Amino acid sequence: MTLMFVVGLAMAWLLGSVPTAYLVGRAHGVDLRTVGSGNLGATNALRTLGWKAGLLVYFVDTMKGVLPVALIPRLLPAMFAATPPPGWGMALGVAAILGHVKPVFLRGKGGGKGVATASGVFFALVPWPALGAMVSFILVTWIWRYISLASLVGSLVLVLGVFLQHGVQSPYFVLSSCVALFVFYTHRDNIGRLRSGTERRLGERTAPNGVMANGANANGANAAEGQP
Repeated sequence: MTLMFVVGLAMAWLLGSVPTAYLVGRAHGVDLRTVGSGNLGATNALRTLGWKAGLLVYFVDTMKGVLPVALIPRLLPAMFAATPPPGWGMALGVAAILGHVKPVFLRGKGGGKGVATASGVFFALVPWPALGAMVSFILVTWIWRYISLASLVGSLVLVLGVFLQHGVQSPYFVLSSCVALFVFYTHRDNIGRLRSGTERRLGERTAPNGVMANGANANGANAAEGQP
């Protein structure tokens, strides 16, 4: 069982480490680590490469959270003829999120902020609370056009949904609370800009040469938006 557990975590980390935004950017002749916010997330891809690239990155990054939780607990126990340990799905989800934030294929540097992959993890674990978080994310983005704010609100709605469905003593509540704290930590700079009124809104596109649509230099100023 121990070997199966370790192999499963390694698989989840490797799957989470697939640098979707980096690969999509390279396919367009752009290294997204050098333009915009520099983060390898869907928001930077959207700003720099357009909505099709942004949606592709978001979808793949979300599936990086869904697949380890949904498939590995079904595949490996049959291969190892063992019973999955309790909470293994949650551990696999955490490994996938950490892989996205610290991708092994990029030597632990240049990952996203974990929102998209975390949403995939919770869609596999607790679909209804995750759906509520997704709806709140879309509404906040649509009304205020701050992706960072939408990510923060979505993480809180997820915790609330898990609490209402499973209770405060559920391990899912503990995990969702920890992930929400992690999302707030990775968005700490965005929170400062939201408070100061300098956070960039959705729709301000960054050109591949690092210049924003209004002609300002994007380097140093483009970290303003949260990266899924």
